[in-house]
Amino acid sequence: MKYSEQLSLEQEFNLRRFVDQVQTLSQEQARDLSIELYRQMMLKDNLYEELLKDYWGIRSIPLSV
Repeated sequence: MKYSEQLSLEQEFNLRRFVDQVQTLSQEQARDLSIELYRQMMLKDNLYEELLKDYWGIRSIPLSV
C-alpha cells in the first residue's frame, strides 16, 4: 500500500462513523451530500494550489489595480 493511501487510526474511526451515518440517508440526502463533498474537494484543491503558489513564490499578479 502506498503511503498516501494509508489512513491514521483516527481517520479509520471517522470513516467508519461516516459509513454508518451514510447507511441511514435517503437517496435525496445522499445526492445532496455527494454534491457538497465534491464542492468541498474542489475548495480543498484551490487551497492546496494557493498554498503551493505561496510556498514556491509564484503568486498571481493582479491584472488591474
